[in-house]
Amino acid sequence: MYVPDHYRGSPAAALEVVRAGPLATLVTGAEPVPFATHLPVVLPAEVETALAAGPADLRGHRLLGHLNRANPHWERLAEGAQPALLIFRGPHGYLSPEVYGYTPAAPTWNFTAVHVRGTLRPLPAGEDTLRVIHRTVEVLEGRFGQGWDMKGSLEYFERIVPGVGAFELEVAEVDGMFKLSQELRPDTRERTTCHFAASGHETHRRLAAMMAGFESPRSDGKGSD
Repeated sequence: MYVPDHYRGSPAAALEVVRAGPLATLVTGAEPVPFATHLPVVLPAEVETALAAGPADLRGHRLLGHLNRANPHWERLAEGAQPALLIFRGPHGYLSPEVYGYTPAAPTWNFTAVHVRGTLRPLPAGEDTLRVIHRTVEVLEGRFGQGWDMKGSLEYFERIVPGVGAFELEVAEVDGMFKLSQELRPDTRERTTCHFAASGHETHRRLAAMMAGFESPRSDGKGSD
């Protein structure tokens, strides 16, 4: 992923995008085009503990994911260790030049995205895969759920686990793209942030909060790209 220096976020900012939007796109090589599967990806409990102790940097740690074994992508993953890419998308939104209050200008799209590259290894069926399912429920229910207790469904999980393929990805590189109007003049950037903050779309409001938390470099130009 091409990331201009002024759009590059910190490892900690990239980690927050991964946590906030755990539905990732897994991409691995294939002919004539790569495989791509959308799936939830979570951090193991021990990785969360290590990151809490610092530094908040995914590199050198593991991520966990799972998918349906009926998916042709799993057949390729099951072949063994291989390079893989996980794409996480954060808040985003279209920015009209009308917001700037001057002309000439050009429209653009503010967005956040994180690319995580590393080595993917399929996990054995049975208990190892079941642990990934348990961890996924624990993380996602804790962050986005309504307090559902999985204990009453553990036997059901054991029945369905033969159809699940799980993997771990050892993270080697992380690129974070945070296109948040950093190139605009401070007063114009403030207007764009307020524009998104007042939006009726939740993703726009989250984008505004992220924009407000980033330093805005000085710029003499008026362009948006």
